Amino acid sequence: MALSSMGVRITPINRQPVHVSNLYEMQATSAETNVLNVSAALGLSTKVLTKFVAGSPIAQFIKGELRKRNIAFEGTEIEPDGPWGIRHQFNIADSGFGVRGPRVHNDRAGEVGRTIKAEDFDLERIFAIEGCRILHLSGLIAAMSENTSKACLAVANAAKQNGAVISFDLNYRDSFWQGREMELSAAFNEIASSADILIGNEEDFQLALGIEGPPAGGIGVADKIEGFKGMIERAAKAFPGVSVFANTLREVESANDHQWGAILRADGAWYVELPRPVSILDRIGGGDGFVSGLLYGILREWEPEKWLQFGWATGALATASLTDYASPADEEEVWSIYKGNARIRR
Repeated sequence: MALSSMGVRITPINRQPVHVSNLYEMQATSAETNVLNVSAALGLSTKVLTKFVAGSPIAQFIKGELRKRNIAFEGTEIEPDGPWGIRHQFNIADSGFGVRGPRVHNDRAGEVGRTIKAEDFDLERIFAIEGCRILHLSGLIAAMSENTSKACLAVANAAKQNGAVISFDLNYRDSFWQGREMELSAAFNEIASSADILIGNEEDFQLALGIEGPPAGGIGVADKIEGFKGMIERAAKAFPGVSVFANTLREVESANDHQWGAILRADGAWYVELPRPVSILDRIGGGDGFVSGLLYGILREWEPEKWLQFGWATGALATASLTDYASPADEEEVWSIYKGNARIRR
């Protein structure tokens, strides 16, 4: 389950930049539902707690897309209050090509998700009666507004009280934090203190949680991994309730060629997938795809090494797709990606 603000993403066709494009493809999107998608595609029950604009054709489109993806949804509807009022956000993003990196433009004015409150949901029914094994939150919904920060805390507390595992992807965004640093630092630290699984890169841990980052210097992969491990060990001391820390390792060689790796600390033991080359169709959502596969492995009660391997592969799958989420046909497809087997299957 995830708490999320839903919107739509429009992407120029044929990998063109936004400023010269007039043909676009549209998909329903949010970072949190991206994380639900691997479990949804592989047959597990998933649900997003969200909010919709009443009477909006965009809301109808989003609901239809979630149904296609096997993601249940629950949320109240709010009146749009005219053309200048409440709406679903638009994410406008091109994929980049070669030396031209992708660019993302967010239109979040009047976003309906900013009005989400814990009171919008029957948390007792959702968590105590219906049940939830993992609740996933991200720093995007947590930092969206004062309402959503409080909602994340309340939903996490309700989930925790009813035995759910809490997953928190820090997802620090400077533009969300401007002018709210003290407020959001306190909220993020409280959510992280409730979390069992904590995900983020060096910037996330430093800026969102105030954890000392890796030492300066060292440009090799081994140096970066050791620096990251040191930072996570400090985070583990600050947040002793967290049993799993994870993140991707990405080196961008061009918009179409990345070195893709991942790292995991589970119950004090380290697991590393060293970066290896992957070809990129659209990089947006690769990190969400990684988390999606990682949580699927945890739900399936595999060993931690397999969580990381599966997450590495579903992250790579997301970047090999024009959607910003991974939709594996079956587990075998994911393991073929992990093994580097791209041969045709008839």
